[in-house]
Amino acid sequence: MASAETAAEHERILREIESTDTNCIGPTLRSVYDGQEHGLFMDKLEGRIRNHDREIEKMCNHHFQGFVDSITELLKVRGEAQKLKCQVTETNQKLQTDGKELLTSMDELRQCRLQQRNIATTIDKLTHCLPVLEMYSKLQEQMRSKRYYPALRTLEQLEESCLPQAGSYRFCGIMSENIPRLRTHIRDVSMSDLKDFLESIRKHSDKIGETAMKQIPGAQDLVDFSPVYRCLHIYTVLGARDTFENYYRKQRRKQARLVLQPHSNMHETLEGYRRYFNQIVGFFVVEDHILHATQGLVNRAYVEELWELALSKTIAALRTHSSYCTDPDLILDLKNLIVLFADTLQGYGFPVNQLFDMLLEMRDQYGEILLKKWNQSFRQILDQDNYSPIPVASREEYQRIAGQFPFQDPELDKMPFPKKLPFSEFVPKVYSQLKEFIYACLKYSEDLHLSSTEIDDMIRKSTNVLLTRTLSHCLQYAIKKKNVGLAELVQIIINTTHLEQSCHYLEEFISNITNVPPDTINATKLYGTSTFKDARHAAEEEIYTNLNQKIDQFLQLADYDWAAAQGGGQASDYLSDLIAFLCSTFAVFTHLPGKVAQTACMSACKHLSTSLLQLLLEADVRQVSMGALQQFNVDVKECEKFARAGPVPGFQGDTLLLAFIDLRQLLDLFTQWDWSTYLADYGRPTCKYLRVNPHTALALLEKMKDTSRKNNMFAPFRKNERDKQKLIDTVVKQLRSLIATNQA
Repeated sequence: MASAETAAEHERILREIESTDTNCIGPTLRSVYDGQEHGLFMDKLEGRIRNHDREIEKMCNHHFQGFVDSITELLKVRGEAQKLKCQVTETNQKLQTDGKELLTSMDELRQCRLQQRNIATTIDKLTHCLPVLEMYSKLQEQMRSKRYYPALRTLEQLEESCLPQAGSYRFCGIMSENIPRLRTHIRDVSMSDLKDFLESIRKHSDKIGETAMKQIPGAQDLVDFSPVYRCLHIYTVLGARDTFENYYRKQRRKQARLVLQPHSNMHETLEGYRRYFNQIVGFFVVEDHILHATQGLVNRAYVEELWELALSKTIAALRTHSSYCTDPDLILDLKNLIVLFADTLQGYGFPVNQLFDMLLEMRDQYGEILLKKWNQSFRQILDQDNYSPIPVASREEYQRIAGQFPFQDPELDKMPFPKKLPFSEFVPKVYSQLKEFIYACLKYSEDLHLSSTEIDDMIRKSTNVLLTRTLSHCLQYAIKKKNVGLAELVQIIINTTHLEQSCHYLEEFISNITNVPPDTINATKLYGTSTFKDARHAAEEEIYTNLNQKIDQFLQLADYDWAAAQGGGQASDYLSDLIAFLCSTFAVFTHLPGKVAQTACMSACKHLSTSLLQLLLEADVRQVSMGALQQFNVDVKECEKFARAGPVPGFQGDTLLLAFIDLRQLLDLFTQWDWSTYLADYGRPTCKYLRVNPHTALALLEKMKDTSRKNNMFAPFRKNERDKQKLIDTVVKQLRSLIATNQA
């Protein structure tokens, strides 16, 4: 193809030479010398010359004569031609000499222009390649210095701008092949940095939370968030932002579950709870910062979802672990820690109402733990008390006790020292414990965002539980425990009376610390008055029971000779001892309210009367002689003498004697053998023996019937024995008839 084109070009040049004026042949010849086929052209030129020579020869042969003529003419000008030839030869030599220098210069010029063109091309190519190399060098430096996000931007610029302009060089191809690998490397390294970041904040979340709860620096001052920002930007540039967001959220959810899982022994110390709360706060402080510092990596819905999970898990864990706690101080410290935890997270915009609701639930548990603690305190106070009036040797000691317990007694104030307070040690101690309990309740209610009225109501209700349940049970325990004496019971009555009188001071104390007037509408009233009244009544009942038990113990010593022929002239020993005991006992009752002492005395006399009658009628006593009845009558008269003497002041007339009226009428009926009057007047209001029950009379009369003459009460009157026996039988029949008539 190239040879044909060259031949055609040479043909054109030859035609141009043949047809062009000799003055314009220079450019044509120059085009020959500029080309690369100079020798070939010369061969063609010589061939063309030969062709023309042949044509000339033909023409000459055709025009020979003319040629001869012309030759002749030429010969004429031969000499001139020779001269011309010499001149031409000389000119040619000069031209050749000068042409060589010109050709040499032209060749040098051509080479210079070729080099100049090559240099220009090289410069142009280098101009496009150097930015690529510089950019790639910059990329390598960024990779070495781990500036991956700028490196990714450099890669993007290199790929989209620099490499297309550089051309298809081999190094450009190598660079293009490395770009995907570099992107993958940057993505992997940034993800590795993110994993390190996530592991770091997991390990240090408690420190982050601790600092946040102290409200010192913010999260950005504690944590380097650059790995997150860098990785987010890198994945955004790589078009994989969704992948990154999903990975981040998934990993943080896993960490949230780990953070929200409490240690099994968390409830043992406050530090366990603190570490648990610090981790949770640290977690959400980081998430809150990520929420506000990044655009869409996490959103509000995602954070709220995590918080709802955390709230439910945290509350469940606290309910479980706090239930193991038995120390009120630990519960109180835990409450303060929860308040700090809630306030900290509320400052970051998280809703914490459920935490405060749970604190109100824990208040009940705290109250129960306080009740257990105070139960032990009350029991210890009651067990260690000596149940004796407090001796006071000086005014300082008196004022010290008055500072513990609001006691005022103008009469006692006038007495000189030393003197005794009417109550024992447990009164000021119990009162002080009541105030301590109120303070403990107040401490828990602080910082719970409650109104003064709510706090006042909570304290009063808790105090009421303490009074009506704990203190009441402790007092009942002290009253009902074994070996408690009458003196102790009397002192308990005195003590509870003073505690009852102090209840309005407790009301004022609560009002002062809560700033809620006691007369506020719907304000809860303290049940202290009823508590101490119930305790006092229980002590009174225990006194009555204790007295009766003592009487029963003395009665067990009774040793009557139921077959005695005649009675003695003085009371039985057991009864004399019993009366002496009752006299000394009722002497102790001087400090008791009058009604208590009177009731105790009347109860004791009634029980003594009833017990004596039961002793007379018990089944083991099968026979009773008149002599035994006479001795029994002497003992009853001794009891009546005791009642008539008024062992306790306040009884009107012979009121106390009425306790023995049933027994007195029964004994009078038998000792006076006044059956005709009894049978005739039975059922009338004016009956002399109105209190004698016919069943009782019949039972005793049956015991006086004697089948063995040896013990018959009519033994001294043997001649009238048969008549007396008939008389007894007759009375028995009449009593049975009377009973049957009344039953009908």
